[in-house]
Order: sequence, then structure tokens, then C-alpha cells
Amino acid sequence: MDLKVRMKYVEDEKYELTNQSDNTVIVDMFDDKKKENQSPMELLLSAITSCAAVEIVSMIKKRRRNFKNIEALTSGVRADTTPKYFKSINIKYLIYSSDLKNEEADRFISLSIEKYCSVGASLRKDTTVNHSFEILRY
Repeated sequence: MDLKVRMKYVEDEKYELTNQSDNTVIVDMFDDKKKENQSPMELLLSAITSCAAVEIVSMIKKRRRNFKNIEALTSGVRADTTPKYFKSINIKYLIYSSDLKNEEADRFISLSIEKYCSVGASLRKDTTVNHSFEILRY
């Protein structure tokens, strides 16, 4: 399946991108004082985090575990020289479940990131993706 996006210039360092379903996202590369939207690199962190989360939730539900919510905190360490690719990405998932086991969560997250998430598979081979998790009981 070919995916396509259309990009439009909005102003210097700000662009509008629209996908085939006509969904739009604004991207900017402004400094922190003027920042209004995610940068392309922030979108990449958001993409891998949410891509894996979809698979994690699916696996939790297939195992018929109680599931209430999932959140994540993601950070990336970039190279010092151009291109400033991600050398490493660290994702911590907060999973709200009353009966999910630690071993299951670890396996589901690993499989999601390493096997099922297309975004993760599209990263550079020398980018390390680390994960951790916390299960919040309710």
C-alpha cells in the first residue's frame, strides 16, 4: 500500500501536511518561545509511541486482561552532528490494568516495538529503542 501526503508551505519553518484521508497536521521548527506544533522529530517520537501502543492494547485485550488506559513518556537522544538522527529512544508506558502481569507487559511491549510497529521498523538500524513500563492497579 502506497501512502501519500501533501505538504504546503505556511510560513518559514511552518508547514501543513495532509494525508489521503484529508487529515491535516501542522508542523513547525520554531524555537521554544514561538513553538505552536510538534516538530518532525517530535512527530517521530509520537509515531513510534502510539504505533506500539495500538499493538500493546490489542495484545492486552486478546489475552482478556482488564484494561483501563495506557499513557507513555517518550524521550530521544539525538546525534550531535548533522543529520541529528535519534541515537536512542526511551519509552515508558504506564498501563492501567488490574490483572496484567509484569512478564506479559514486557513481552507485549517488546513484540510491539520490535516486530509489529511499522514506525519502529523504519528507524535507522543503529537507533536503539529502550522501553520500560509501570502497571498501575485500580
